[in-house]
Amino acid sequence: MTRAGASWVAAALAAILVLLLLLPGLGRAPFDDPGEGQHAEIAREAWASGHYLDLRLNGVRYFDKPPLLYWLIALDFRVWGISEWAARLPSVLGAALAVGATALLGARLVDPRTGVLAGTALASSALFLVFGRYVRPETLFVASIQVGLTGLLLARCEEGGERRHLWAVLGCASLGAAALVKDPLGLLAPLGAVAVALALGGQLRPFRLWLPPVGVALMLVLSLGWYAWAAITQRGFLWYTVVDNHLLNAMGRRRFPDEDVPLAAIEFLAVSALGAFPWVLAATGAVVSLVRRRAWRDPEEAPWIALAIWLVGLWALCCLSAFRLPHYGLPAYPALALLAARWWSDDGSRTRWPAALHAVLFALLAVTLGLIAAGNGAAFLDTVFSATDVYTRKEATSAQASPLPPWSALQPLVARTALVLGAGALVLGVCAWRRARGWTGALVAATMLAVMPSALRALEIVSSGRAVAGMAAEVRRLTTPETVLVHEGPIENSGALEFYLGRRPILVDAGRSVLGIGATFPDSTPAFWTATALREAWLSGTPLLLVTPRDPRHSVIATLPADRVALLRVENGRWLYASVPRR
Repeated sequence: MTRAGASWVAAALAAILVLLLLLPGLGRAPFDDPGEGQHAEIAREAWASGHYLDLRLNGVRYFDKPPLLYWLIALDFRVWGISEWAARLPSVLGAALAVGATALLGARLVDPRTGVLAGTALASSALFLVFGRYVRPETLFVASIQVGLTGLLLARCEEGGERRHLWAVLGCASLGAAALVKDPLGLLAPLGAVAVALALGGQLRPFRLWLPPVGVALMLVLSLGWYAWAAITQRGFLWYTVVDNHLLNAMGRRRFPDEDVPLAAIEFLAVSALGAFPWVLAATGAVVSLVRRRAWRDPEEAPWIALAIWLVGLWALCCLSAFRLPHYGLPAYPALALLAARWWSDDGSRTRWPAALHAVLFALLAVTLGLIAAGNGAAFLDTVFSATDVYTRKEATSAQASPLPPWSALQPLVARTALVLGAGALVLGVCAWRRARGWTGALVAATMLAVMPSALRALEIVSSGRAVAGMAAEVRRLTTPETVLVHEGPIENSGALEFYLGRRPILVDAGRSVLGIGATFPDSTPAFWTATALREAWLSGTPLLLVTPRDPRHSVIATLPADRVALLRVENGRWLYASVPRR
């Protein structure tokens, strides 16, 4: 088999591996709210209306994300029917594509074994894998960027002119698609990393070798076409996207903010590093090695310099911004996985100390998790969720309930993870003792892969504990054609309410939301009530049902007479109230 053929086999094996991890039980849990529900509902509304260029949530214009994710989910709804499984499938395929592209690049730059290790490292990075089963654009965004980087970097390595051209065109088109998945920075920042690396190695020109005219044209059409259309047809879109959602957001001065609470820089770095544990250690070693050798002067090292610049540059840029969320570091994870695999292939197999170091780290983590599993878990849950979960961080500032799963549900998973890490530590210790250096990277990968099912099961437990599906079923049972349904607070906090219920709520006190700018359009007025309007309707005798994620002490319900309010249900951090007619 040729090296090119072996590289494709490595990519296929890595992609199949992540599919085997993510596909089983894909639709088992209801949508996590907030998080998944709003994205699934946006796609459902696009599918139901047939208006794929005019995205809506709760019938209100939605400008926060570009449309590619919603188009793909809507296509799944058409093919497979409306379900959690269908909505999550694009994220799974995005994860598989990202892992496959990572493995392919590693196999072509080094060898197939290194490629498989790089793909496995990405697949066993907990933060990446969890988003692979989550209805958000993150893994599609990562995949688009990584395919783009793979295309551009391989275009400089290919000897044949036609294959070089095809790789370059693919790279340009994929980076353009990244802007259509989530953000134009997904085009500009990776392109800049490649350009700097090539310039340092004296390979920047001729530009057409890595930026062919056809590729540039595809890049511009894919990245700017929808944005140009939206800017022309939607008042305020361009200002909101460029100024408010990027420039002002980076300075912490948005005019239309939502309720998300950013991480501090040190928190962001900690979450990003731990989400890629233990691969971040080897990747750091690879970056240090490149710097020590001044590898940027060697044209052969240009791909690795580009990956290092992308990894360090992205995380540094996020730290400089005033607004950063836990998943902002994910696009650099494929580069991190490749650098880690490179380090294992170059340095990690030469001595016994890497095996010993990982054995000690795994052992310490196993003991720590074992002690946590033996306790009540309160401090552990608070630490983990307050750092990694966006909704939990909202709780402190918006008086909303953040329902955490019971420790009894998560404790077995923590104990299982401790056992897996302990077994991995033992095997790595033997590996160090017997000087079986060539197996160390594979054993680290096997240990982390064995941990991943517990991470995915924890995601299911969290989603089930915050889902609005049960509340929607109760509302559906109670409503009549005359009943007015109201939701308090931003609808993204219960984004799947209409998805499960088939009925659109009126929104109260919902301006601090991703629909903030959409609320300024005249046709959205009927979708929003003030607290005063709710009170008047409630006291008028109109039959109302109110769903709220807010604690009763901080809810609009506290301003209503107690004898006119009936509490019907409390579930998953939400309260359901009904209006009581005057007697």
